[in-house]
Amino acid sequence: MACRSASDALKLPPFALSLNVTGKPRMKQNDIIAPSILAADFARLGTEVDAVIDAGAEIIHFDVMDNHYVPNLTIGPLVCTALRRYGVTADIDVHLMVKPVDRLVGDFVAAGATYITFHPEASEHIARSLELIQENGCKSGLVFNPATPLTCLDFILDKVDMILVMAVNPGFGGQSFIRGALDKLRLVRAIIDRSGRPIRLEIDGGVKIDNIGEIAAAGADTFVAGSAIFGAKDYAAIIAAMQLEIEKSKSA
Repeated sequence: MACRSASDALKLPPFALSLNVTGKPRMKQNDIIAPSILAADFARLGTEVDAVIDAGAEIIHFDVMDNHYVPNLTIGPLVCTALRRYGVTADIDVHLMVKPVDRLVGDFVAAGATYITFHPEASEHIARSLELIQENGCKSGLVFNPATPLTCLDFILDKVDMILVMAVNPGFGGQSFIRGALDKLRLVRAIIDRSGRPIRLEIDGGVKIDNIGEIAAAGADTFVAGSAIFGAKDYAAIIAAMQLEIEKSKSA
């Protein structure tokens, strides 16, 4: 009866009805702010990345769009290579919004990516794409759009190092947060905790000071923010304020 109640509250799909949502301790990961360079000043990108790392960020989020899977065109492996050659040593989290996926994996591995995540709709063989990323020495992940179900996680959870929940529809920065992402975060957090695997749970889209605490409380541990950080005058102040709201959420 308790499981049914928790499932109903989170609107769990049939594949996840057996999850013990409240009885499993959370697989603790440190909380990380991941600035999205899509919102940075590209005329001085290396300096911008240095500035946010010095301000307290730990991961650089790298959005790759192909004007095919999503209606926008951004950056590719050469920019990732340039950041590494410039001297960036922080983890680079490459979010592929491209179709097909596999063709670009090797290029981003060679360019210095740490994580490579992609959308399940963009791969003909999800498990093979995840394995390709891991076999080449990178951490792999899946990205779920607001309307994308989580059912494939039931079969490939052993192959992912990160799960990214989108709180906006991908393609453009500066969009508003879709609150339904909070329910999806809670569901994914339950899935991760039940698995016992150290999988990062990332959120992307509309993350700001006024909602990051609520997002953290829903289970996220990795927070992508673009315009909220790069649009601020003081990167250290905005990142510190976000970290404070995350900490507040833990004691609420």
